[in-house]
Amino acid sequence: MSDPVDYEPGGREAGSPTHGTGKDPLYGGSDSRSLTSAVQHGVARPRVVIIGGGFGGVFAARRLRRANVDVTLLDRQTSNLFQPLLYQCATGLLSEGQITLPLRTMIRRFRNARVVLGEAMYVDPTTRIVTAARPDESVFELEYDHLVVAVGMRQSYFGHDEFAQFAPGMKTLDDALAIRRRIYGAFEIAETLQTPEERAEWLTFAVAGAGPTGVELAGQIRELATRTIAREFHTIHPSEARVLLFDGLDAPLTTFGPVLSAKAARRLDKLGVESNMGVLVTKVDATGLVTKSKAGSATRHAARTVLWTAGVEAVDFVHTLAQALGVEQDRQGRIAVNPDLTVPGHDNIWVIGDIMSLNDLPGVAEVALQGGLHVGGQIHRQVAGKPRDSEVFKYRDLGNAAYICRFDAVIKAGPIKLSGFTGWVMWALIHLTFLSGIRNRFGTFLTWILALARGKRRERAILPSDPRPVVQASIDPTSPVTGTNLS
Repeated sequence: MSDPVDYEPGGREAGSPTHGTGKDPLYGGSDSRSLTSAVQHGVARPRVVIIGGGFGGVFAARRLRRANVDVTLLDRQTSNLFQPLLYQCATGLLSEGQITLPLRTMIRRFRNARVVLGEAMYVDPTTRIVTAARPDESVFELEYDHLVVAVGMRQSYFGHDEFAQFAPGMKTLDDALAIRRRIYGAFEIAETLQTPEERAEWLTFAVAGAGPTGVELAGQIRELATRTIAREFHTIHPSEARVLLFDGLDAPLTTFGPVLSAKAARRLDKLGVESNMGVLVTKVDATGLVTKSKAGSATRHAARTVLWTAGVEAVDFVHTLAQALGVEQDRQGRIAVNPDLTVPGHDNIWVIGDIMSLNDLPGVAEVALQGGLHVGGQIHRQVAGKPRDSEVFKYRDLGNAAYICRFDAVIKAGPIKLSGFTGWVMWALIHLTFLSGIRNRFGTFLTWILALARGKRRERAILPSDPRPVVQASIDPTSPVTGTNLS
């Protein structure tokens, strides 16, 4: 096979395999094949680099599967994560394998695409090079002719990043497993304590943020306490566990409208979730949190498990990207894009999904999915020699959905508003439709049926390690041991 040559717009060949470096950008060897270009009839095809293996990145690659391009999908994880069901993994209902699918499996039939494991660090729009880091922190480069940025967001603590060590967010699989460890670990620790006063703070769970994720998480904790583990302990009664839900707005699920919001509030109250609306969390530590009301009064809540779902912000790479491209970011760090999702001043760079700012579109999976398809179509038309579609990105709102508890969910899609059992059926159908992998869909459906029938949760294994700085006992081997008698 002849040596690969670089593609430049207009079909010109570059002076060297990597625009003057003389080395392969990924492997560093002068004789290695470039991972970002492939040879077809002696001329390399346009290179498309997609940063991010979420909904937006995967669907952009899917739209390009028959295009005359070479696609490189760069992500710091090996699997696509279905975030809408992450809370069910965190509470032991679903396994991590049921809500993930390997990226290589997802695109294995795309002959023009490949997956590269690494974290994007920097983009140079002049040389058209993405610099990324491998898991071992070594660095490599990927050249591109078209760049699609589809990285997600991270949890935001509104300027109080010190809260993170005591109140984990829920954006990644690691977050979900850490939360599972804290939830089930709290019940186990409470079982070993002697007095009701000692057990109370371990049996109190605080959730900051009453959006869909916060409401779903709070409801699941109450369900597992009242159904799954209600009769599995001897010293404690898990059903007495308190779940506190906090939010700065006056009601939960405000984006669903006042009618569905009120229904959700009543259902949460009936479930036993204690809603504390109209308050701001001002302090979090290892033993609880402090809230401040609109009137200015502060209240301390003792809770050994505090979980954070209150907001999101752009990851550090997005800030670096914005500086490199010379564009502005909004308050959450998102990048403002043109109506066709290109970055102003850079017609070969697209930003999609959670990190794009356009017409107040929400950061939900449907926006990322449709954005990926749109961008993939734009690139496909351009490399095929057709004029780029002048039609702007049009988002089709498929609605919002939130699970409250078994047989109860709320759905809002335009004028359609559903709740109760009907809402729950639609919620299940929507999530099963978007869940990646037939096996995952079937397994998740079967798990739900068994859980509804018997109230069991099989995914309750936890690891003993937990990086949070909790108050732990320090034992002096020279001193006599004192403590609770569990006999």
